[in-house]
Amino acid sequence: MKTRVFSGMQPTGNLHIGNYLGALKNWVRIQHDYECIFCIVDLHAVTLYQEPGELRAKIAEIAALYLAAGIDPQVCSIMVQSAVPAHAELAWMLTCVTPVGWLERMTQYKTKAAKQESVSDGLLQYPVLMAADILLYQAGIVPVGEDQAQHLELTRDVAQRFNSLYGDTFVVPGTSLPAVGARIMGLDDPTQKMSKSATGQNHAVALLDPPDKIRKTIMRATTDSSPGVDPETAGPGVLNLLAIYQAFSGDGDDEMKRHFAGMRYGELKKQVAEMVVTHLEPFQQRYRQIISDPGYLAAVLRDGAARVAPIANDTVRLVKQRMGLYT
Repeated sequence: MKTRVFSGMQPTGNLHIGNYLGALKNWVRIQHDYECIFCIVDLHAVTLYQEPGELRAKIAEIAALYLAAGIDPQVCSIMVQSAVPAHAELAWMLTCVTPVGWLERMTQYKTKAAKQESVSDGLLQYPVLMAADILLYQAGIVPVGEDQAQHLELTRDVAQRFNSLYGDTFVVPGTSLPAVGARIMGLDDPTQKMSKSATGQNHAVALLDPPDKIRKTIMRATTDSSPGVDPETAGPGVLNLLAIYQAFSGDGDDEMKRHFAGMRYGELKKQVAEMVVTHLEPFQQRYRQIISDPGYLAAVLRDGAARVAPIANDTVRLVKQRMGLYT
C-alpha cells in the first residue's frame, strides 16, 4: 500500500518559477510512487479578503497550472478544499484541543498580524486548518517548503496531543520528502525566497508571463560587483540565476562551472532568460488548452473531491466517536 502524500497551494497571487521548481516539478516526479492528493486551499485564502469573482477565477487557474505542469488526474486526486466540508469540520474539533499559545507563537501569524490594524480569528487559526487538511487524509508525508515547516511541526504536535487525549487516531506525518525541489530566491532581493505575495515588479517570473516580460525581469535581476561569473565566490544573486538555469536544464555542477565560468553577467542573464522561456512556452500552451475547456476542468475537480471525500468522512466519523460527539 502506497504512503499517502498531501500538499496544496493557495489560489492567490501568481504562481512563479519558484513554485514550479520548488514544488510542482517535485509533485510530478513523485506522483506514481505515492498516493497523492493535491489540493487548492481556498479556505486558507479567505483569511484575508478576496474579491469573490477573482477567487473563483484563481481556483480554476491553479487547477489548470497543476495539470499543465504534468500532474495526472487519473493517478492523483486534484481537489478544492472547500468542496470537501470535512476540512472545516475537522478544523473545529482540532481547534478545541490546540492551545492558543501554540498559535500565537507561529512566525507567519506574528509577521502578518504586525502588518494589519485588525487581525481575523481565521489568521490565528490558519495552522489548525492546515493541520486538519493533512490529518483528514492520514497523510504520511507532506512536502512543504521551509516557510511552512513550523506549521507542519504544529500539525505533528496537534496530532500527538489528540492521540494522547483520545487514543490513537491520527497518523503523525513526516516533515518532508527525502528530496525537494530547488529553492529559488527573489530576483530583486536574492536573500529572500521568491514569493507570490511580494509586490516588487521585478521580484519573480510568473508561470504565465509572456516571453518579453520574462526576459525583461531576468535582465534586471540583482547580481554583484564582480566582472563575471566565478561559481566559487559568486554572491547570492548570481548563484540564484545559476540555480534557475540548472533547475530547468538539469545540467550537473561540473558542466555548469565549465559553461559559465568567467561569463559576463549580461550574457548569463540572457542565457538564463532563454532557458526559462524555452521551458515555459510549452507549459503555457498546455495551460491555455486546459483553461479553455472549463467543463473538463470542473470534471477533474469534481472527480478529485469525490475520490477523497470518503477518506475525509471516515476520519471525521472516527474523531467524533473518539470525542464522544453525536454520529
